[in-house]
Amino acid sequence: MFDTNELNHRLAVRVVFLAGAIGFIGLLSLLLTDGRAAALLLDRNSTVFDYPFTIQNLMWLVFFGALAELTLRHRRARVEALQLDRGLLPEDDETMLRLRDLGAIRTRVRGEEEFFLQRLVARCVLQFQTSRSTDRANALLNSSLDLMQHEVDAKYSLIRYIVWVIPTIGFIGTVVGIAAALNQAGAADDFQDPGLLGELTRSLGVAFYTTMLALVQSTVLVLAQNVTQAREEGALNRAGQYCLDNLINRLYEE
Repeated sequence: MFDTNELNHRLAVRVVFLAGAIGFIGLLSLLLTDGRAAALLLDRNSTVFDYPFTIQNLMWLVFFGALAELTLRHRRARVEALQLDRGLLPEDDETMLRLRDLGAIRTRVRGEEEFFLQRLVARCVLQFQTSRSTDRANALLNSSLDLMQHEVDAKYSLIRYIVWVIPTIGFIGTVVGIAAALNQAGAADDFQDPGLLGELTRSLGVAFYTTMLALVQSTVLVLAQNVTQAREEGALNRAGQYCLDNLINRLYEE
């Protein structure tokens, strides 16, 4: 369970990124008033939507929302990695842990089981105190690592959904743009007008910009997600190795 400070921090990060998204859109709106860049990034002079309520701006809001979630996961991975520097277990080359030594270790990690390392230590210590078997403690460590691996992966479900939904929004924007361009062509008074084809082509080009921007955004997010998830999984793996080296391998069966 997260305490109130953690929940407040999560909310603050999301609000900051939302404000950043609005500020980013506002800055681009000031800098890009016309031209291809304005059409690609903002659909600045949209003939379908009333600016700033365009598909591109919606995608920017969703994109920044994903960045907020990735920032939270990145911070969590960093905090998990820092737990290894707290010296919760003996790290010298000589210390062996007897049953009577484990009570102090369990007390040291009590109340901090939201972290990988403390949770692993608490479970393994409790298992050894109950069974007095190193093999059972080691088996529990391995099964706990598998469960925590699935737990980490599940925490990226929202980010994976956003990575999927951004191209979907882009495709919707393209379909809407094509429909609007065809409707515009169908409403033309003179189908022999030489300028009609050029205007229709420009409209279709703008329609495909939403998909192009969506693919770029999703590419960035996939890379950031993989890097962040690998960092968090690495922190979990190091916590498991730390427990194996400094707890399981030091347990002495009396």
